[in-house]
Amino acid sequence: MISKLSDRLLKHIDSFLMGCILFTCLIGLFVLYSASGQNFDKTGSQIINILAAITIMWAAANIAPQHLERIALPLFIFGLLLLLGVALFGEISHGARRWLHLGLVRIQPSELMKIAVPMMLAWYFAKREASLRFWDYAFGALFLVVPIGFIMKQPDLGTALLIAASGFYVLFLAGLSWRLLLGSCISAAVLAPVFWSMLHDYQRKRIQILIDPYQDPLGAGYHTIQATIALGSGGLTGKGWLNGTQSQLDFLPERTTDFIFAVFGEEFGLLGNVLLLVLFTLIIGRGLIIAAHAQNTFCRLLAGSITLTFFTYVFVNIGMVSGILPVVGVPLPLISYGGTSLVTLLLGFGILMSIQTHKKLVTT
Repeated sequence: MISKLSDRLLKHIDSFLMGCILFTCLIGLFVLYSASGQNFDKTGSQIINILAAITIMWAAANIAPQHLERIALPLFIFGLLLLLGVALFGEISHGARRWLHLGLVRIQPSELMKIAVPMMLAWYFAKREASLRFWDYAFGALFLVVPIGFIMKQPDLGTALLIAASGFYVLFLAGLSWRLLLGSCISAAVLAPVFWSMLHDYQRKRIQILIDPYQDPLGAGYHTIQATIALGSGGLTGKGWLNGTQSQLDFLPERTTDFIFAVFGEEFGLLGNVLLLVLFTLIIGRGLIIAAHAQNTFCRLLAGSITLTFFTYVFVNIGMVSGILPVVGVPLPLISYGGTSLVTLLLGFGILMSIQTHKKLVTT
């Protein structure tokens, strides 16, 4: 009886993907314990975050993809209304208006859009797959630009970047022609001065610091300089768990969130970094396999976008910590401390598992 109950509970869980996720989260807990100065409370809080996120992942895995397709449009509209609510009534914290109070609950609607935007675009292109034209891609781009505009206004460049990536991947996988893609890149290059003028002063500073962090070593360049020192000092095998000097002596800022990869690299060295990258590669590879074998266009586009957006999380965070990308607020997935981004990530993985396991139940 226990065996049957276990089979029913795990029926829609992809064991390979789940194993990689759990192992990566376990590594994250070890790194967080060290990065937080051996803080049991913070590590315990992250364990609760992981358990809550896994519960949400399990629930998403048990929702059939056809139900997700039906709620794509209402969810997108609901998310836009929440973003409008943030713009009008949102709470201002640290100079940004990102949070919205709904009675006893305080939410960040931009996190919802990380799932709602690719779902909406996947639904839109699945409906028009038989006769896609230029204007279909133009309308799809409009569905993407509107929420990004709201989020940039907050401002939240990191989340806007991730949502832009998730939407672009749907457009690309839906068959966006190379001519349109090349034309968009040329247009973006031409309009670069306009985009530059729209950035906030601190955002422009981050891009300037990317070129030469030592122009402001104790200010805007401090994060990048300390992160690269930590990574470099780890060498081949690292200094050992709990023995990283840059983190333990409090030189490295944001070491439990955006810059936790620097802590990991310092303590476990190049070999540890390779192991972590292998785990990320296995997760991404499994997601792409699920996307390639999806039962319909909606599932293929959504699974592909979720997987490639996870890749973007990894690439942007590691690039930021390594000094090859500007500093933006993008955590290292499954490793950094925090509940909101973890829930969003595992919600996406739950959708991937749903696409993989429910396809066997659908007659083609």
